[in-house]
Amino acid sequence: MGVFVLRKSVAWSVLILWPLSLAAQDKASAILHSDRGVFVNGAEVAGSSPIFPGDLIETRPEFVANLDAEGTSVLIQPESIIKFEGTFLDLEHGGVSVGTSTAMSVHVKCIRVDPVSNERTQYDVTDRVGVVHVSAHKKDVIITRGGLATKIAQTGKASESATVHEGEEATREESIACGAPPPQSAGSSLNPKWIEIGGGAAGGVAILCILLCRGSSPSSTPVSPSQP
Repeated sequence: MGVFVLRKSVAWSVLILWPLSLAAQDKASAILHSDRGVFVNGAEVAGSSPIFPGDLIETRPEFVANLDAEGTSVLIQPESIIKFEGTFLDLEHGGVSVGTSTAMSVHVKCIRVDPVSNERTQYDVTDRVGVVHVSAHKKDVIITRGGLATKIAQTGKASESATVHEGEEATREESIACGAPPPQSAGSSLNPKWIEIGGGAAGGVAILCILLCRGSSPSSTPVSPSQP
């Protein structure tokens, strides 16, 4: 009797928790549609493939992909690299065309593009040769800087935020909006491992020289020929 009650309790638990876990899994996932020339986390995919937060998507030249998430559809242009993060897209290179009613945003380094409202919004974001180009096709989007550690150059200073109205376009230069990466000094280009190996080798040569020099040098107190 006790075993029957236990089995019944487990069965009800599975029936209750399993749909909840599926709903939680589907909420942050998407479906990728492609023919070929599209890679997910380094592996080529074709047809329909599930996508989860953190997945990296890459399209080769002349190939595109379609990403469908809840309330959002994205056309990934050729030669693009994006990371799907559930509520936003991290665009590393290339371009995307976004249609969303869930305020799906696009991030390019410290720059982010967000729909102004949850109404159906259509916009494009491209990132090529260090220039971010934003086009608002339906409704407005806003461009802001996303990183607190970034700084804007004193010349050609970009605004903290700007609205791109429907039918308008805007561009941002990464070096101005995000700041140029710090230059590397000449010494920093050396691999610490090679510095360590070089130091060890120099020490070994010095010790070997001392031993050989001592063995080959004449005695500090020469022996007299008259002494045995």
